[in-house]
Amino acid sequence: MHDSFWVLLVSTLSIAFFHALAPDHCMPFAAIVKAQNWSKMKLAWITFLSGLGHVGISIIFSIFGILLGFSLSKLKSIEGHRGELVLWLLIGFGVAYMLWGIKKAKEKKHTHLEQDKLKAKTVAVWTMFAVIVLGPCEPLVPLMFLGYNYGWPGVITVGLIFSIVTIIMMLTQSLLAFMGIQLIKGDITERYAHALAGLVIALTGVFVMVMGI
Repeated sequence: MHDSFWVLLVSTLSIAFFHALAPDHCMPFAAIVKAQNWSKMKLAWITFLSGLGHVGISIIFSIFGILLGFSLSKLKSIEGHRGELVLWLLIGFGVAYMLWGIKKAKEKKHTHLEQDKLKAKTVAVWTMFAVIVLGPCEPLVPLMFLGYNYGWPGVITVGLIFSIVTIIMMLTQSLLAFMGIQLIKGDITERYAHALAGLVIALTGVFVMVMGI
């Protein structure tokens, strides 16, 4: 049993690592950071909170499923439907944000420009936070069930490992993208920064949906 538990922990670490490589765990933040002119600290803080909520909801969902005696297949089905819904929300947000960005780029009047930027930043931050948090960690559910074979300490350990790896990966990838995106210069990219961010976010959702990641 001891050896099998260590196998489970190593598997949890590996699965969390590869799961977090999915572009929807970092690209939305990387795309929007340029448009919103976030600082590195703010990017890290928002990404951390989003990652915490992202894994936290799936952990709570799994624990309630275990306590209520739900089957693994039933929970996986619910998580799958929730994941599909969130991807559509991500695509919808990306398209809406892109259209808003095009509209703003074409506007010649600059009255209330700063106020509009502030509203855009607020809406974007909370929308991205909600979408990422609502997105399920589908691989975590069966891992939590396997952890329950070793009692609640097993469940907690699996949840902690998955959470730590996922959040570290999200932070690392987002910050690397932040440094890379700072190299993109030009009047066109600056003017259409919001539109381009929306396009990247929408395409990220489409890619993840098509690939079934």
